[in-house]
Amino acid sequence: SQKFTVSFLCQGLKSPQESVVDMSPVESFRTPSKEELRELREQPTDPQAEQEIIDSIEEVYFSSDSFDMVQYELEKLPPDLNLLELEEYRDKLKRQQAAVSKRVADLILEKQPSYVKELERVTSLQTNLQLAAVICTNARRQLRSAKEGFTEASLGLLANQRRRQLLTGLLKSLRTIKTLQRTDVRLSEMLEEEDYSGAIQLCLECQKAASTFKHYHCISELNSKLQDTLEQIEEQLDVALSKTCKHFDVSHYTKVQLAYKLLGKTQTAMDQLHMHFTQAIHNTVFQVVLGYVELCAGNADTKFQKMQYKDLCTHITTDSYIPCLTDLCKALWEVMLSYHLTMQWHDEHYKEEEATPGADDSSAEGSDESTVGRSYVKKKLEHGLTRIWQDVQLKVKVYLLGTDVSNFKYDDFIVVLDVISRLMQVGEEFCGSKSEVLQESIKRQSVNYFKNYHRTRLEELRMFLENETWELCPVKYNFSIAQLHEFKFMGQCRSPSVSPSRQPESTEPVELSLFEQYLQGGNPFEMQIDNKEEETEDVLASNGYESDELEKSVYQDYDSDSDVPEELKQDYVDEQTGDAPVKSVSRETLRSQKRSDYNLNRTNAPILTNTTLNMIRLVGKYMQMMNILKPIAFDVIHSVSQLFDYYLYAVYTFFGRNDMVCISKHFYSPPCSEAGGENAGPHASPEERKEKVPSPHLSQLVVLTASDTLYGLAERVVATESLVFLAEQFEFLQPHLDTIMPSAKKPFLQQFYSQTVSTASELRKPIYWIVAAKAIDYEQMLLLMAGVKWDIKEIMSQHNVYVDVLLKEFEKFNQRLGDVSKIVRIPLPVSNVLWEHCIRLANRTLVEGYANVKKCSNEGRALMQLDFQQFLMKLEKLTDLRPIPDKEFVETYIKAYYLTENDMEQFIKNHREYSMKQLTNLVNVCLGSHINKKARQKLLAAIDDIDRPKR
Repeated sequence: SQKFTVSFLCQGLKSPQESVVDMSPVESFRTPSKEELRELREQPTDPQAEQEIIDSIEEVYFSSDSFDMVQYELEKLPPDLNLLELEEYRDKLKRQQAAVSKRVADLILEKQPSYVKELERVTSLQTNLQLAAVICTNARRQLRSAKEGFTEASLGLLANQRRRQLLTGLLKSLRTIKTLQRTDVRLSEMLEEEDYSGAIQLCLECQKAASTFKHYHCISELNSKLQDTLEQIEEQLDVALSKTCKHFDVSHYTKVQLAYKLLGKTQTAMDQLHMHFTQAIHNTVFQVVLGYVELCAGNADTKFQKMQYKDLCTHITTDSYIPCLTDLCKALWEVMLSYHLTMQWHDEHYKEEEATPGADDSSAEGSDESTVGRSYVKKKLEHGLTRIWQDVQLKVKVYLLGTDVSNFKYDDFIVVLDVISRLMQVGEEFCGSKSEVLQESIKRQSVNYFKNYHRTRLEELRMFLENETWELCPVKYNFSIAQLHEFKFMGQCRSPSVSPSRQPESTEPVELSLFEQYLQGGNPFEMQIDNKEEETEDVLASNGYESDELEKSVYQDYDSDSDVPEELKQDYVDEQTGDAPVKSVSRETLRSQKRSDYNLNRTNAPILTNTTLNMIRLVGKYMQMMNILKPIAFDVIHSVSQLFDYYLYAVYTFFGRNDMVCISKHFYSPPCSEAGGENAGPHASPEERKEKVPSPHLSQLVVLTASDTLYGLAERVVATESLVFLAEQFEFLQPHLDTIMPSAKKPFLQQFYSQTVSTASELRKPIYWIVAAKAIDYEQMLLLMAGVKWDIKEIMSQHNVYVDVLLKEFEKFNQRLGDVSKIVRIPLPVSNVLWEHCIRLANRTLVEGYANVKKCSNEGRALMQLDFQQFLMKLEKLTDLRPIPDKEFVETYIKAYYLTENDMEQFIKNHREYSMKQLTNLVNVCLGSHINKKARQKLLAAIDDIDRPKR
């Protein structure tokens, strides 16, 4: 609809709303008067003209009610006013106003019926509203009366009841709060009683109760206090957990684990536990070493407490090194045992939980969480084994390398090796570790120690050999190296003559692990010193015998110890008690021994010397080292071979060197124990001269030139047979050495035994050959044979005088041999070698004497056979040696005189054992009898052809 409300109309006529506001409810709805309507009707009625007038009104008059038309029209006035124009413009405005008024009046008249009807409705509404106001007034009056008479009294009772209930709840809350305020006292008591789980449970319940009353101001402070208390409990729980690292207690650890389970921090507890074990290892070793350092320092200097552990270890003295190491291992054992028991507790605990599933977990989700927690703890504990053992190894390594042990006594160093070996055994049982760190560190110390130790022992061996008088060291007939305490580590005592396969089988019980042995108490490192107390020996023969005249007459030289060197009396006594073992050999034992040609009736005791026994003990000490420390086993075995080589070389140089003797260089070629007398000359480097051991020299007290002693035969027998006995002991030890030797180095051991040890008995031949060559005057026999006439014409029935002289020489040799046997037992192999050498030399001398004959007849050859047969007949009564050595050598040479030319030529080719001189003489003597000159030249040429390759 078109807007018709214009500003000037509004100035002339008020709007219906303004009229209604100004009037009363009835008066505001007045209809226009007739005069007004008539006046409006008198206006022009041309609709088109009227519309043109309305259209001519400016748009601004329709803009808004706030339009000020007076201000607008005044502003439009031109600067120069014209009355006529103003009047015309005023008339225009009036016409526009009239048109608008008329249009409004027409519209009012058009809506008149609707207006009246609506006015009636308004009047009715006004009446209803007045009635409602009267009803409300009456209702308020009645409500006020009801309130005063009934509501205030009844609702007051209800309000009081509600207030009572609130106050009752408040009182209960206050009592709970009061109880909560006093829980700190009870918590302290429970912590002192180590009831950690109860304290945590109480604290958690208090926290839950406090959350219910958190709307009270005092509770917020209490809640904070309870949280602090819970943290304090966790701290004390952590301290309690750390205590299990050194001294594990099942009940204590169970309480701690239950407490952590209530806190829901089982995994955290396991992490903390490993930290505590690491810290316990560090604190333990530091405190042990610090205690010894301060004790040895002897003052209250506190500078040691500020030192690092590595620096502290360098202040350990030599005297306190082993006690400190032992205490260190004892303390570390306690830590590892606690960890072992911790793992055992968890294994048993989890088995119990698996046996009663659902006892602790109320839901499947809780069960899964518990399974994850167990898996975490199990893996953590398993990984912790290696970590803890690594920490232990590193701490002990620092201690081991902190002191130079190269100058330690042997027994002290063995104790160190024993302790470390036991510690490595603990490590293997603890986590299956091979203890590479400990092995490397102890190997470094052992190599340094053993290098210095071996050099010193070689020098001592040279000193012993140079001062050795090669007299018999009296040991029991059943002596075995296994009886020496240096070989106790081998765990069995059996004679070298008994093969391992013949040893009685023994079923040993299954050995318990160290953790099983010392589970209830004790310490595996406490037995290191106790072992020494059980080391006793009884290997030396007694010097007193039961009364037996025959034995006294035979062994009168042994009935007293006056001939025993003082060093034997001092060195070979019981090493633990200082007393010489006193045990006599029974008469039955003496009589039951098997007798050889020159055997002491009393006993078949091994032949060895003071030096031999020392050498055997030294080998035992070396074997202890490599048994405990297998990484240097090859170095030790190599050194053992040098000891044997040096002993063998000394025996050979003392008793086997002679211008008449030629022995292979194969017997002595030690790489380090080389004779230094000639080799370590001025051209050798200082380092080489340091590594070489000087060649030993025979003691001046040993006389090898006296014929009445068979050129020192007693000393030669003691020396040679002690070497053979030593070789037998090495053969006995070979299986043990073979098990220790690294696989890559076993060829060295095999070569040592095959080329050195096995040849020890071969030294009998060159050593006793010297005696045999000097014991009988073979030159005298050659001179006597040269004076015999062999070109006789008749067969003789009497042998020549030289045979009797030779036999007397043998009888004299036999007598001297018997005299020597009173000083030292001569074993059957020795007597056989001596007789073999003497007989062989005698037979060779006979052939040489026969080869010196210029003329010989058939009767002369028969005389030769008669002489030789007489010699054999008498000789066989002097000795039991069969067959007689080189018997065929003499007989064949004598019989060759009867050979023809062709047979003689074949004889020359086949029998190269005879010298050219002997063969040539054989041909020359046969000349003229049955060999002519031509045949002689041919046979001599054959002899020359045989000798030509030798030139």
